[in-house]
Amino acid sequence: MIAKSERRAVLFALLAVALWSTVATGFKLGLRTLEPVQLLLAGALVSTLFFWVVAGWLGRLRLPAKAVGRAALFGLLNPFAYYVVLFAAYDRLPAQVAQPLNYTWSIAMALLAWPILGQRPTRPVLLGILLSYGGVLIVLRPWGMEASSSLDWAGVALALGSTLLWAGYWLVQARSDIDPIGLLAWSFPFGLAATAVLCAVGPGWPPLSADTLVFGAWVGLVEMGIAFLLWRYALALTANAARIGQLIYLSPLLSLGLIALVLGETIHPASVIGLGVIIAGLAVANR
Repeated sequence: MIAKSERRAVLFALLAVALWSTVATGFKLGLRTLEPVQLLLAGALVSTLFFWVVAGWLGRLRLPAKAVGRAALFGLLNPFAYYVVLFAAYDRLPAQVAQPLNYTWSIAMALLAWPILGQRPTRPVLLGILLSYGGVLIVLRPWGMEASSSLDWAGVALALGSTLLWAGYWLVQARSDIDPIGLLAWSFPFGLAATAVLCAVGPGWPPLSADTLVFGAWVGLVEMGIAFLLWRYALALTANAARIGQLIYLSPLLSLGLIALVLGETIHPASVIGLGVIIAGLAVANR
């Protein structure tokens, strides 16, 4: 068992938050040169190699034969289905819209936990759901009505749909008794294979270039790999998971700053206000 160390837990959590705050910017930069499925292929290849190295190092590569089917299912959900939909949403939307919408996956999890796990939402959870989706409406308000032509509403549907896929993935995995690191190592090759097929019949293979390598590493290591492990270890080290969990709320705020500085998007006040309401809803639900 890992000894509890609050300082190390906070450090690991802050490092994970710092890495996650860069991914919206990284997605948009990568999608300037690559098609969504090409970016996913590069990222999934890097993350697959990463998880195999980590699982091998920890001695967790063994997988029961009966679990291969579940590994395939998980791999088709994540990285394949989830990131195909998410990258398509980012390709269609401004980052300041896609990022807050994607952040409502925690609320989607609360909704899906009822039919999947039989966990009925409590009153605070219901209030949090209403607040968070009210924040979504605030984020979308400046782009609607008279400005309807400036926003791709199919992209909005894709972004919200991605939250259902991500929440469903974690809820289904919650029923699994397989070691999570080993499961990631074995499930990602299935997602990688599905992505490769989609690339072959679609836009073709990503070009072998410095950009492909950089953004593949960004997606595969930062989004899918290192940050995930840092967060897991932070939760394992702390004696107060709820306090560590609050740090995740820093990520979308830092991300908006990077979106403005690096991508040059003019941040609409509604994006900030809406994101604040979404975070408030998450905080209420998580209590």
